[in-house]
Amino acid sequence: MKTQFRQITSSASVNSRAIFFILLSALCLTEVYGQENFRDSVRSYAPVEIPNSHLERITSSIVGQEYDLYINLPGNYRDTSKTFPVIYLLDAQWDFSLVTSIYGQQYYDGFIPAAIIVGITWGGKNPNHDSLRARDLTPTNNKQIPQSGNAKNFLASIKSEIIPFIETRYRTTHDRTLMGSSFGGLFTLYALFHETRVFNRYVLTSPALGWDGEEIYSDEKRYSNDETQLPVKLFMAVGELEGTAPFEKFVNRLKARNYGGLVLETRVLEGMGHSGGKAEGYTRGLQAVFARPSLAFIS
Repeated sequence: MKTQFRQITSSASVNSRAIFFILLSALCLTEVYGQENFRDSVRSYAPVEIPNSHLERITSSIVGQEYDLYINLPGNYRDTSKTFPVIYLLDAQWDFSLVTSIYGQQYYDGFIPAAIIVGITWGGKNPNHDSLRARDLTPTNNKQIPQSGNAKNFLASIKSEIIPFIETRYRTTHDRTLMGSSFGGLFTLYALFHETRVFNRYVLTSPALGWDGEEIYSDEKRYSNDETQLPVKLFMAVGELEGTAPFEKFVNRLKARNYGGLVLETRVLEGMGHSGGKAEGYTRGLQAVFARPSLAFIS
């Protein structure tokens, strides 16, 4: 009898463990199936698109790189009697949706004219944006970032390949704006001092002014040795929380030059950091470089 009790107990224990593992397996299968089913349902969703926007691609023979160009056309582009200024935006992989939204708001309120936005980013298969922007947006080579220092070729590509590509396909004027932040802000200043008249409006936030021992000061000095005029509208902003001393130092250098034709506006963005300042900085920047004597409400 005692032995029989032990056998019954052992059998019940085995059955309990079996039931437990069956339930656990069922739970795991349900979870896996649920995850697969969720992924399938996500894949079935229609993508959200930015109105009036599309993709163009160009392969640069200067850089040896495919670039994706995100194009946003103004609402009245269908009027074939009109031509439009172009806003060239760097780091479009992050900021194209932001800037098209800002543009729509500022256009509606009458701060800026109808314009074409061209967002420039890196194409090809699985581009590493962090690595490629460190390559193309920096003016000199830093040994810690071996691929860096390709700004000269990238600027040449924008001037000789990307801009002609856009201007042969779209109805544009020669009114061009360049916008960038961080490395993009550094590159925007590099373009300002090396190909000043390719663009007539420059908007930048949080520029990487400390790159390679403040190399940008050497670019500015070389420019000032040859030129007393800087006939552009320039807006620069920096986040208050990222530290303003390098920014203010560079702004003071520009002001001390007293360049003829330079319309300069700067802003320290209260309570903002390095990346978060782009929304306000780009908004204020577009308002500044497209400043009009009066505003016309657009219904």
